[in-house]
Amino acid sequence: MLFNSLSFVLFLVIVLALYYAKLLNWTNKKRMLLLASYVFYGLWNPPLVILLWISTVVDWTAGKRLAVEDNPQKRKFWLLLSMFVNLGFLAFFKYGDFLLENFVSLANTVGVDFQARPMDIILPMGISFYTFQTMSYTIDLYKRKIEPARTFLDFALYVTFFPQLVAGPIVRAKDLITQFYDEKRATYNQFVWGLFLLTIGVFQKVVLADTLLSGTADDVFGSSKLVHGMDAWIGTLAFSGQIFFDFAGYSTCAIGIALMLGIILPDNFRYPYASLGFSDLWGRWHISLSSWLRDYLYIPLGGNRHGITRMYVALMLTMLLGGLWHGAAWTFMIWGGLHGTYLILEKLQKQYMPFKITKWNGIFLAFLTFSCVNITWVFFRAREFDTAWNMIKSMFYMQPQGEKIIDSFSIIKVCVVIGILFLCHWTMRNTSMKEVAQKTSPWILGVFWAILFFLIVIAQGSGEQFIYFQF
Repeated sequence: MLFNSLSFVLFLVIVLALYYAKLLNWTNKKRMLLLASYVFYGLWNPPLVILLWISTVVDWTAGKRLAVEDNPQKRKFWLLLSMFVNLGFLAFFKYGDFLLENFVSLANTVGVDFQARPMDIILPMGISFYTFQTMSYTIDLYKRKIEPARTFLDFALYVTFFPQLVAGPIVRAKDLITQFYDEKRATYNQFVWGLFLLTIGVFQKVVLADTLLSGTADDVFGSSKLVHGMDAWIGTLAFSGQIFFDFAGYSTCAIGIALMLGIILPDNFRYPYASLGFSDLWGRWHISLSSWLRDYLYIPLGGNRHGITRMYVALMLTMLLGGLWHGAAWTFMIWGGLHGTYLILEKLQKQYMPFKITKWNGIFLAFLTFSCVNITWVFFRAREFDTAWNMIKSMFYMQPQGEKIIDSFSIIKVCVVIGILFLCHWTMRNTSMKEVAQKTSPWILGVFWAILFFLIVIAQGSGEQFIYFQF
């Protein structure tokens, strides 16, 4: 079920009506939310709900044992069981075909004539998100950083909470499970603000991502021809805006829907295209994933505690695995490797050539960061390495035979949208939408809200699924 569909509007109305009905006590409301979450997820492919059940039961059982077990070997066994089940599902469903294809290629390279039929495995929606979320619970219990969930119902709802189930934010147990212990009701201001955020998120998805930008990105990256340098940049900029509006739109919807229920979810984006360097970028883009990778991968690999070389190795491995988390393809590994390289170069610059960031050079640094990020998006969007490499060569005007396939209107449209996006991020980088809204007249906000709603209606989105559903 998609946030940008009429069926979800009906679903949400029913959930809210039951949630605020006085017929149900808090325990039954949580049961209703759990059932609603299974319905929300199961409408894509009902049998895949079984994976959620297995992960939930295994991690609940492992968590209970970790909470009371003192024997180090037994504690390690329960942690490894949880990780084996979760990562096993992830490896099979997400990387099964990828591993098989590379095994066949390796065998053929060394002279072994071996062919295998593709397994054609169905990728469960959001498996990377809920896998990381449940793993954080058992890892934190193993490290004795949190208390176990009070009831199985609280834990099951934590795993499957429908607003953020499919594409995040990836919420830690200490930040969400504890909210289910006491009855939650949104205040009037919370409910209205949540509805406003839901509108903002749908607007980002339907109007900005799908209607204004996706067509240009698809035309460029889907072209069978070598494209002109200008077209390569325009297509990449269009995808850069599309993926931000698509993913940030989903996160904004999720935060807004949860707030309408009185539940607080963390921010997942903080105007990332105004980042002053790549450390700043990863503190602003997909914050829940970057913090997860930092706490559960980078720091356990040694972080910055064992010298410069070890730190750079840990940083690169973290970003390579972060790239692989996004998709089973070498292009995602290259995307992660480029970000790892950027981060290492930035650390070297700060060590050997430090400079003070001012308001005068800050916007130039933000623009430079944004430009470098766009180069990485080529490998994220392209289906094949050859397509990505041809795009990179076109962007640096190394393809003199490249053809122009984008019309002038599309060029102007993308430049205006991305230009406004960049300036908005720069203007808002040290504030928040809520702070701005609190300083704005309610009448102006009302008019702005009405305009957003009108544009959503006339855009008549095609019901495209969110990009991050495939991860």
